[in-house]
Amino acid sequence: MYWKNIQSEAKCLENERYEAIIQKDDRLSIQVSSKNPELAIPFNRHGGTFYLAEDGTVSAENAASIREKGYRVDVDGNIEFPILGKLHVGGLTLNEATEMIQQKIKEGNYIKSPLVSVEILNFKYTVLGAVGNTGTFRVEGDRVTLVDAIAKAGDLASNARVDRVQVIRTVNGERKVFVHDFGDESLFYSPAFYLQQNDIVYVEPKYRKKSYEDRGFQYGTLLLSLVTTICSILWATK
Repeated sequence: MYWKNIQSEAKCLENERYEAIIQKDDRLSIQVSSKNPELAIPFNRHGGTFYLAEDGTVSAENAASIREKGYRVDVDGNIEFPILGKLHVGGLTLNEATEMIQQKIKEGNYIKSPLVSVEILNFKYTVLGAVGNTGTFRVEGDRVTLVDAIAKAGDLASNARVDRVQVIRTVNGERKVFVHDFGDESLFYSPAFYLQQNDIVYVEPKYRKKSYEDRGFQYGTLLLSLVTTICSILWATK
């Protein structure tokens, strides 16, 4: 069913530089570390006890608590960050946000060589249509492919149109629809092959399953037509 036109040993280049883009309502885990643990404490608003490992990295004992809450990105794409204040992160990749925070800490002469880690805590997408299990799925990390999403939803259903697998995405306030053919290797080169958070995957069905209401309506219409025909015949004979 899938990728019928791919030749043996064919090479499909993977987009190794893919990164999720920060959006409004995202919750971000942002942790700042330093070789001098005391300098990093003010930038980690949830506090906790920091310790220096043998390899020079600094960790926090309450990391789980930090990850649970995170920093919420508001409708304007901003977060309120300790010491640095309001930061605009909407539209940035995780790497760009990391570099921006590092630079601002350096410019303020707070930490000479800060270590910054930025992660998305609430990455989710929705799968609808002709699949095994529809629903909204939350995942760890931010590197999810369209193939991963379909597999997580129980694979394509028997009535799925493999040439009409759509990804609906909001880009700069506008809805965009990317249509994919699961029988063609062009799928791997699509800008929507890697999902962004809040993407909607819709698999178009070949036909719509008829519900009990549909069948009842059809039977009722047929019965009414039959009664009307009989009445017409009786009226005509009289």
